[in-house]
Amino acid sequence: MHAVRKHTDCKWALLYIERWLKAPAQTEDGTRMARDRGTPQGGVISPLLANIFLHHAFDQWMAREYPDCPFERYADDIVIHCPSQQRALEVKSAVERRLRQCKLEAHPDKTRIVYCRDSQRRQEHQKIQFDFLGYSFRPRSAKSRGGKLFTGFLPAISRKASTVILSEVRAWTLHRMSDMELTDLARMFNAKIRGWVNYYGRYYPSALRRTFRPLNRRLVRWAQRKYKRFRIHPGRTWHWLSRVARSHPRLFAHWEAGIVS
Repeated sequence: MHAVRKHTDCKWALLYIERWLKAPAQTEDGTRMARDRGTPQGGVISPLLANIFLHHAFDQWMAREYPDCPFERYADDIVIHCPSQQRALEVKSAVERRLRQCKLEAHPDKTRIVYCRDSQRRQEHQKIQFDFLGYSFRPRSAKSRGGKLFTGFLPAISRKASTVILSEVRAWTLHRMSDMELTDLARMFNAKIRGWVNYYGRYYPSALRRTFRPLNRRLVRWAQRKYKRFRIHPGRTWHWLSRVARSHPRLFAHWEAGIVS
């Protein structure tokens, strides 16, 4: 009974997918265009269909052909772990062939072999870092539980992700909101800040300092516009903001993470 139900469910799922793939695309002026391949760019169903396709075309194929090479895939971004350079070259060629068989193509610039250099792996290599899901993975200084310094291949917020955050913070123009109190600013923006800190601070949180120090600078500019006693005294304003941050560390999420000055 369960097998029959499962077969029926799969049949209906395939029919729905086929209808989505064959559905015409509608342009901004209302014109409908027939499609004979692929999914529409920006379509709400496109990520789901692509994920289903890659699950069969890549995930199951990798598990079957290269069980010794674990991998992570998010949408069409994939990281494959190989025990040696020779194995990496073999897997790279095989993946590219597999994608061509499935009418896909690996990105020529993003598809590369990266050497995870650290204190144990010290060979020279052209590529020793990569970005994945907003993190940059590269050699970084770290400290063991015993207090000994070493080099690990570790993730931290990527430069691209940091740039995106800084652009959004600038767009807030909070330094011009002198009619509001500091608690009002925290209420307006803290949920977004907390989301960034929780995600990008999961690994190597000290790297967040270069991202959120500019936010503190904007809070200083806000205070200088709001309070006459700070108008021409940036140093005094920084001292005041540091005192507030240490006495109310939970007011802003980045203060709670220790990014005060």
